[in-house]
Amino acid sequence: MSKLEDFLTVEEEQEIVAAILEAEKNTSGEIRVHIEGTAKMDHFSRAQQVFHFLKMDNTKEENGVLLYVAVADKKFVIYGDTGIDKAVPKGFWESTKEVISSHFKKGDFKQGIVAGVLRAGKELQAHFPWDHMDTNELSDAISKG
Repeated sequence: MSKLEDFLTVEEEQEIVAAILEAEKNTSGEIRVHIEGTAKMDHFSRAQQVFHFLKMDNTKEENGVLLYVAVADKKFVIYGDTGIDKAVPKGFWESTKEVISSHFKKGDFKQGIVAGVLRAGKELQAHFPWDHMDTNELSDAISKG
């Protein structure tokens, strides 16, 4: 799979956005998904750039999580802000990557992203529970590059 346009259907994108809304429902944390064709650089560094470009490093509690996917490169990165990185248990991101990867290996990209988003949301809820003063600081739409 090399074409960004062919990676997900409109319906699959809507299911991912619905998963983001579900994951954020009980947490002050923010989750974004960014999909692009190729990184043209180290994938972790590119995820950091996108994280900053999407202003995910401006959340009040530093609890943003980006799921970055480079379609043609067949690579993805989960990037968490400093607040969430300090809070999650050791190995959490690695185990989440394994869940996503298991779906990706079967070609089920939508389900891999949904599973990763929901898993991140559950962990965010444990460390950054929602309160009545919480506002959705970032868009829930999938961004593309």
